[in-house]
Amino acid sequence: MRIIPKDEGFFELFDGLAERMTLSSSLLADLFNHPDRLSTLVQKIKELEHQADEITHEIMMRLDRSFVTPLDREDIHKLATQLDNVVDLMDGTARRAQMFHLSDRREPAKALTAILIKAAELIKEAVHKVRQPQEVARIGREIKKCEEEGDAVYSDAVGALFRGSPDALEVIKWKELYDNIEHALDECEDVLNVLESVSIKNS
Repeated sequence: MRIIPKDEGFFELFDGLAERMTLSSSLLADLFNHPDRLSTLVQKIKELEHQADEITHEIMMRLDRSFVTPLDREDIHKLATQLDNVVDLMDGTARRAQMFHLSDRREPAKALTAILIKAAELIKEAVHKVRQPQEVARIGREIKKCEEEGDAVYSDAVGALFRGSPDALEVIKWKELYDNIEHALDECEDVLNVLESVSIKNS
């Protein structure tokens, strides 16, 4: 009996998506550290967002063409979508910074994006090791620590915005930027949940 081979190319595509995510997180951190390079960094993040969209489209096209897949079709779709969502959120954050004509540096933004870089790197590692449930579980614990650390930084940052007699426009601007970075961190945890489910089902 002839065995129909599984299309294993999905794993390379997932690695490609995770790579765009980590690169985007680094550029977003650069943006909040070097607002004088705002336009250049926003454009670079947008390019990565386009590349992530193209990879996601290729995954969906390949999913339609493949008779046998290495993971459940629903899991492939969900993982690709979740990874792409994180890149989209980083792109959205960068575009808002540009819309707000960001010109100053704030320590909470630098701290949050540093945590986001760590979470993205961990997601990238977990994607690569998706067929090793113990490794994914270990990485998952680290990502949850990142998310908790991010929540604490976010809470302190938002609280600080409302101390004293702040400028209302500055509060609105920075609150939205902090919200977006924190949302990206939350999405990393959502990616982790998908990875943990996939790794257990396919171990």
